[in-house]
Amino acid sequence: MQIGISIPTTEIGTDPVAIRDFAQAIEEMGYEHLTLIDHVLQSGTAVADDWRSFYTRANMFHEPLIFYAYLAALTTRIELCTAILILPQRATVLVAKQAAELDLLSGGRLRLGVGIGWNKLEFDAMDQNFHNRGRRVGEQIDVMRKLWTNELVTFKGEWHNIEDSGINPLPVQRPIPVWIGAFIEPAIERAGRIADGWLANPRVPPAQSQAHFDIFREAANAAGRDGDALGIDVTVMTGDTGPQAWAAEADAWKAMGATHLTVRTMASGLDSIDQHIETLRKFRQTYP
Repeated sequence: MQIGISIPTTEIGTDPVAIRDFAQAIEEMGYEHLTLIDHVLQSGTAVADDWRSFYTRANMFHEPLIFYAYLAALTTRIELCTAILILPQRATVLVAKQAAELDLLSGGRLRLGVGIGWNKLEFDAMDQNFHNRGRRVGEQIDVMRKLWTNELVTFKGEWHNIEDSGINPLPVQRPIPVWIGAFIEPAIERAGRIADGWLANPRVPPAQSQAHFDIFREAANAAGRDGDALGIDVTVMTGDTGPQAWAAEADAWKAMGATHLTVRTMASGLDSIDQHIETLRKFRQTYP
């Protein structure tokens, strides 16, 4: 099981030196991937009093592709994963171009995690249709894969029309692995049908996740794929627990067949980036 971390985007701050030091410290500890949340635009007031209350202008969200372009030059080995990039609120061909460039400059270290998003505010501001995003994302992934693996592409779909055109340079990985972040059944099934892996809901613990694991694998098998061969990325939140609880949860995920484990320290009451680093060091010492 590959072990990585979630960048504490709302708490990491804006000092480029501190961001560099954080990423390099994580890589030196032996973590194998980074993940980063995406939100382009946040409202001034919360749209609801549940988990969505976190996504307001009061909290910082770095732009993933630019953030990772910076880290690509400062690291050498660690995988860079968007978790997740809200694909349907962006122009497909532009994302394909940006992802190809990031994969090239990082030496083939990009894992593109995508999802359909939930915040209509962002779609409206970016002039994209919120209501067909679930259907549209499948065609977007198809278009990107074609652009990453062919010098010239002709594609006529419901939302995309490309005539004998391509991107240059192409990425190192052809195609770049595309994972889908999905929390509800139709989206999890979509991940099983078309994605290289699934990013599971970080707020759902192992004991409540088996049904979603089954949905993902069964959808893959029904599409003629091997569900057991696809990736599953799960999360351990450090919160106010300690090493014993972290290790027990990690073992539970591993027993369920998770291929990737992401450690999240954000929103754990830590006061500084140094505290995030030390917590992640402690996890690595507990669960090497």
